[in-house]
Amino acid sequence: MERDANDHKLVDENMIVLRMRIQELKTREQENNGAARSDGREKKWYKNYESDVYEGIGLLQMLMMNTRPSLVLGVVALLVFSASTSLALVLQTLGSVI
Repeated sequence: MERDANDHKLVDENMIVLRMRIQELKTREQENNGAARSDGREKKWYKNYESDVYEGIGLLQMLMMNTRPSLVLGVVALLVFSASTSLALVLQTLGSVI
């Protein structure tokens, strides 16, 4: 019976330590998130940056859902090829400058 009481006491002490560590990690995470967000220019110029991005993606998704799949695939392919071509040109220009 005495051993059972000691085990409960040990578990209670470990739970307290665990809760303290979890609270410390949450505090650190909130501090890191606050520091990262306050440094960005997006927050200075766009107060609702995240919500605007989500709204834009939702609008794009709605537009894609209401069009033909072949048209959507064609536009996506065009964007991928144009982005890769632009990237290749930029890298070639940087290579010739350096």
